Amino acid sequence: MTEKRTALYDEHTKLGASFTDFGGWQMPLKYSSELAEHHAVRNSAGLFDLSHMGEVWVTGLEAAAFLDYALVGKISAMAVGKAKYSLICTEDGGIIDDLITYRRPAVPGAGDVGADRFLVVPNAGNADVVAAALAERAAGFDVLVDDASAATSLIAVQGPKAQELLLRLVPAAQHGLVTELKYYAAVEVPFLVGGAGQELLLARTGYTGEDGFEIFVANDDASALWQALVAIAEDGELTPAGLASRDSLRLEAGMPLYGNELSLQGDPFAAGLGPVVALSKEGDFVGKAALAARKEAGAGSTAGRRLVGLKGLGRRAGRAHYPVLKDGGPVGEVTSGQPSPTLGYPIAMAYVEVEHSEPGTALDIDLRGKAEPFVVVDLPFYKRAT
Repeated sequence: MTEKRTALYDEHTKLGASFTDFGGWQMPLKYSSELAEHHAVRNSAGLFDLSHMGEVWVTGLEAAAFLDYALVGKISAMAVGKAKYSLICTEDGGIIDDLITYRRPAVPGAGDVGADRFLVVPNAGNADVVAAALAERAAGFDVLVDDASAATSLIAVQGPKAQELLLRLVPAAQHGLVTELKYYAAVEVPFLVGGAGQELLLARTGYTGEDGFEIFVANDDASALWQALVAIAEDGELTPAGLASRDSLRLEAGMPLYGNELSLQGDPFAAGLGPVVALSKEGDFVGKAALAARKEAGAGSTAGRRLVGLKGLGRRAGRAHYPVLKDGGPVGEVTSGQPSPTLGYPIAMAYVEVEHSEPGTALDIDLRGKAEPFVVVDLPFYKRAT
């Protein structure tokens, strides 16, 4: 399979990035030190290329009703300008992907009727699958599904200085668009890039546990925006950051990663995502019957396994697929784990049998034949001061 490169690949090369394959894309793993990049996001701001993510536009008179059917959440209840975290599932309740949907202003139509418009953002490795699933599920609905992933780049600025930095690229008269933007909301903002103003979709979303923004931009304009962000930052204010720090940041924030915590074989209720599944919404949606049956059977509450946080009591970290033990016997499996740069001790997420999932429960992780002590804790491990 031919490797895919984002529109910012040359920018990463200039910065000396080390690359890795992620979902078929050549992505920067780190530029220098993943620890330095992690701490930069926690203390100042980090700059990420997320252009491997997908962007699928759904437009039409029945767009809201269609997404209510295609996804497990009640997308029609979302106000214009807001964003919503949701899942797209199979008929049997397996998780195809977790994704964010943004409701944008309606497209003018005939008379006073406007066509609703939504932007669905799936994960990199699932972008093609999600776009295909949405196109297939659109049969019978008055909607257009347009996969714009190949033409769209996504740049994130994450960290306590993120807002301050972005304001330097926005005309003073429009600063309120940025400062008043709420979490999980998006707005069109004019950015001063290349000596001219360019209106771009700015979302106050992220995957790091910090305040931050994600900017959608056409591929042809991505390098200019990246360079402008680097140029307006003072020394130490903005650090390009790769996938290694993105993973440690999201783990500290207790955010699931598809392929680790979420999968086709997984379960929204076991993953702690029961509130995302709107079983009470009117009408059918793909996977509704199967998910209702799983909930009725106590999945993730009284039966099966549940996703938990584990805090290490020693110095060694558990890794994905390491067994979780209770009194020497297996009761679960680690999905993600590593030493926490911010907290200074090992952390992990794991699926464990529900009877061993209460906070305070002492468990061990089998570190290649040696039992290392951990304790169940509430997620997230890290929460920023507000």
